[in-house]
Amino acid sequence: MWVEFMTVPNAYVAETWRELFAAEGLSIRVVPPVDRGERESKHDPRTLYVPTGKAHVAREILRKI
Repeated sequence: MWVEFMTVPNAYVAETWRELFAAEGLSIRVVPPVDRGERESKHDPRTLYVPTGKAHVAREILRKI
């Protein structure tokens, strides 16, 4: 299971966060907005999800930077 961790303004920011968390050994799922359908854009906000039970690890990584 995955839990919502944070929402970011666009795909570029989402990929930057994904790379940072991956470097720390934490997997992240980036989910685009569901209601956009085929008109999805890289400028749409993204939601980042972390594995259940790892949100505290993600918060600790954010605290370090």
